[in-house]
Amino acid sequence: MYMLVLLMVHLHMKMIQLSRNKLWLLFFETICKNIPAPVDNSDESLQFQITMLDWDDYVGRIGVGRIYRGKVKVGDNITVMKIDGTKQNFRVTKLFGYFGLNRNEIQEAKAGDIIAISGINDIFVGETIASAEDAEALPPLHIDPPTLQMNFVANDSPFAGKEGTQVTPKKLEDRLIKQTRTDVSLKVESTDQINSWTVSGRGELHLSILVEELRREGFEMQLSRPKVIYREIEGQMCEPFEAVQVDTPDQYVGSVIDSISQRKGEMKNMESTGNGQTRLEFLVPSRGLIGYNNEFMSQTAGYGILNHTFEKYGPVIKNWAPGRRNGALVSINQGPSTTYSLQSVEERGQLFIGAGVEVYEGMIVGQSSRERDIAVNVTKGKNLTNTRAAGKDHAAAIKTPKTLTLEEAIEFLNDDEYCEVTPQSIRLRKKILNTNERKKADKKRDKD
Repeated sequence: MYMLVLLMVHLHMKMIQLSRNKLWLLFFETICKNIPAPVDNSDESLQFQITMLDWDDYVGRIGVGRIYRGKVKVGDNITVMKIDGTKQNFRVTKLFGYFGLNRNEIQEAKAGDIIAISGINDIFVGETIASAEDAEALPPLHIDPPTLQMNFVANDSPFAGKEGTQVTPKKLEDRLIKQTRTDVSLKVESTDQINSWTVSGRGELHLSILVEELRREGFEMQLSRPKVIYREIEGQMCEPFEAVQVDTPDQYVGSVIDSISQRKGEMKNMESTGNGQTRLEFLVPSRGLIGYNNEFMSQTAGYGILNHTFEKYGPVIKNWAPGRRNGALVSINQGPSTTYSLQSVEERGQLFIGAGVEVYEGMIVGQSSRERDIAVNVTKGKNLTNTRAAGKDHAAAIKTPKTLTLEEAIEFLNDDEYCEVTPQSIRLRKKILNTNERKKADKKRDKD
């Protein structure tokens, strides 16, 4: 660290005098001069640990990592040290090296190289590949367990198949299974419901990235409300907790502490980092962080930095159910929305759509100002008459609707709702679309 500080001071003093090219040249020369070169231990026995997985339709699963010592060539007979302590011999069929953004096939690699290796189908992250004659395992890597899950359901809404190219349940299932081949923290399981799969990941961001990837590939799907994964530890039901670190300007500290406290966060540390910045550290249940990122960015006007990582499993916090308190504005008709009907509907809550948007029965078009859902007609047009009245020529207008991001839409969900995701749209809907059937189900649930 001391050497890096001296390097930065030295470069700062030279910066005014040098052009950009000369500055970079000085930077690299200083690195070569002051930072020692890596030890060349390529003559020792092979030791290579898998840190990432990839997949190729022709060669199967590929293990990616850095060679700690030794050499490896195509055709070598080597040993895999499995996580459970067992050993498995195999022959290297292909080696790949990384050159910039490209991965090219190579014949040999040595210590220090980052490579990809194929030849064994059940290879896993953290396993060590070593010489068959002198097999020595490296310390295993710790992989955080899945903490959050949600159901991925094939799209069956009235608008299914209109915007995507990958719309069949079989294609969605195959794509999810393919993702598990390279993502070691992702778990996909079938459910009792037809065309539905439970997908478990390491958090909201992990699953949101997967959904965005599927959208860009042309998939359509429906997402249920995310739920944390509970575990029974020593006879006690526990839930995941995350360590949260916040860096924010001083003027936003109060609102950040208040919002995280409402999400059952416990503050562990608070310190000033200088320049009007404060660092806060919390321990927060994972279910309290669902959808918090957007709220945090709004609270800090975009100047805050939020980091969180899995910390531990702890006793479940009882008598607390995070989520929205208000109901939804639910459409009772199918067709394009009109300004005339939206004018009266917006008095009942916050709209999510504007005029001219195609809606269907059971689709959520806004958030109600009350606790219960409100059925609304947003497709009704104004009746034309031959009577002219004062003020009749004034153009109708509505407030700008709130456009939900994927994270905001997922946070909005209740247990009886889906988030419909397509390459072009993000819609919210009720699981039961028919208004009368939904009312019957609500009455039955209230009785139970």
